[in-house]
Amino acid sequence: MFLLLTSIAAAVAVGSADLSAADVLRSVGTHLGLPARPLLPLPDSIVWDLRLPRVLLAALVGAGLAVCGAVLQALTRNPLADPFLLGVSSGASTGAVAVLVLGIHVGAGPVGLTTGAFAGSLAAFGAVLLLAGRRAVEPTRIVLAGVAVSQLFSAVTSLIVISDAHTQDTRSVTFWLLGSLTAASWPAVALCAVVTGVGLLVCWAAATALDAFAFGTDTARSLGFSTGRTRLLLFGVTALVAATLVAASGAIGFVGLTVPHAVRFMIGSGHRTLLPACAVTGAIFLIWADTAARTVFSPQELPVGVLTAVLGVPVFALVMLRRTATP
Repeated sequence: MFLLLTSIAAAVAVGSADLSAADVLRSVGTHLGLPARPLLPLPDSIVWDLRLPRVLLAALVGAGLAVCGAVLQALTRNPLADPFLLGVSSGASTGAVAVLVLGIHVGAGPVGLTTGAFAGSLAAFGAVLLLAGRRAVEPTRIVLAGVAVSQLFSAVTSLIVISDAHTQDTRSVTFWLLGSLTAASWPAVALCAVVTGVGLLVCWAAATALDAFAFGTDTARSLGFSTGRTRLLLFGVTALVAATLVAASGAIGFVGLTVPHAVRFMIGSGHRTLLPACAVTGAIFLIWADTAARTVFSPQELPVGVLTAVLGVPVFALVMLRRTATP
């Protein structure tokens, strides 16, 4: 946790404007009503209005996606499962883009986006379960269904964007689809914090059930768990969390796939400790990935989803190679 707080303070200080960690603490202290010497208006606005919401949103998105990946991998007994692979992120992207581009009215601000994204994610995962049929618990079956549905919703998203090709927002929508935290704001941070926090608590409370699911449905049932009800609850929670995060940040891949494997390799597979560790590790990972995305190619900004893929593939390959080498 100390490393997470240090990462937040350091990442807020990094950027084209010359700020220090002390400046960050002074700005935050001033806004929280603590006895701190105020910064000048411009650096204070950079910290409080621009960088801090973005860094906090990166932490929430990283934590939420990592935990969702760990939960889905246990439920499906498939090491490749994550919200992106199972179609939830693609469906959420479709719903959010439909709100942005087509102007479908489902509310205002981040709540409207989240409503559209959540509807899309539910439609996508419902299609996965329908396509997988009665053998949805089979890892290969549900992954293949997820790949097909993910491609379908990605195509629908592209059609929606192309249908409104003359709008000035097309480029920003495309950038958002690749994963971007440029639109971070305090309302989005608050909404993601509430939904992600509740979702993480629900998943953590079901840690024992997830341990049982990792050994199979029959094992979980023999230990007294209501497998159908538990699976439905956790699928719904992960869909809601993923939808909320995708609405705020776009489709950021590989966090939910790579982080759980790396953490599992370091501390083991017990979900009581795995889920909190995934949340912290995912938060730190995405904080620094987004910091690199907005600074390495400055003044140009790289979509953070592109960078997580570039970083995630080698890390995932390294983890798998070390797991294979372990007797």
